[in-house]
Formats: sequence, C-alpha cells, structure tokens
Amino acid sequence: MKSTLFFVPCAVVVVVLATLSFRTMNEEPWKPGQLLAPAELAKIVGDPAVKQPMVFCIGPGAVIKGSIDIGPARDSNNVNKLRQRLSELPKDANIVIYCGCCPFVHCPNIRPAFALLNEMKFTHPQLLNIEHNIKTDWIDKGYPVAK
Repeated sequence: MKSTLFFVPCAVVVVVLATLSFRTMNEEPWKPGQLLAPAELAKIVGDPAVKQPMVFCIGPGAVIKGSIDIGPARDSNNVNKLRQRLSELPKDANIVIYCGCCPFVHCPNIRPAFALLNEMKFTHPQLLNIEHNIKTDWIDKGYPVAK
C-alpha cells in the first residue's frame, strides 16, 4: 500500500514533466505565418520595382541574390554580428533570414537567429521556408543567386 501511495504521485510528476519538456522542445520561435515560400522571395528579389526586404544568410554562405552573409548562427560571434546589423534597422523593417544547410528539424542556425529577431522586437521577421536545403529549394529551381 505504501509503495502504491509513493508510486502514483511520482508517476504523475514524470508525466507532467515529460509533457512540458515535449511542448517546449516542439515550440519554434516563429509562427507558421512567418514562413516565406522560396517562390515568393524569388519573385520579390527578381523584381527591382518591389521594395526589397533585408535578407540575411545565417548559414554557411550567402547564395540568394542581395542577401547579406552573417555566417552560421550556431556560433555566438555570428549571432552578435547579426545583432549589430539588426540594431541599424527600424523595428518594422521587412527581414528575411535563411540558412539552407539542411531541413529545419536538423538546422542549428535558424532558431538562435529567429529568437534574436523576437528578442529585439522586430515586427515583420520572416524565415525562408527551405524544406530540404538551399540547392534543392533555391538553386535547382533557377531562383536568383548571388554572383
């Protein structure tokens, strides 16, 4: 009887902690509406008559035409570099970040960079929705690349 009285509260605690951990692990710093389709950004980048967003590459290399290479955001020095560049912009600037090294689920760069956008209270941040990698989702589709 005593072991049952001890076991039940312990089991409840374990279930609650596991649920909270799972929820926290699966919450992304962006909302679904902040994902930008590659085709949409390609259309914007390819049209000089359209106001261009600030596009930051927070991955291994700036591939997209007009994007600013920050370097991988898994490195705190590069996050600080991004912070410096962002501090020069108004809070309502249209900002797009991308990595492209791998699918989102494995990417070590997008979360720290997008969290920084939220921390700095930007009102129009977007994340380029690269499902596979930059080659498959941008280059192979013939979208505008840096020269």
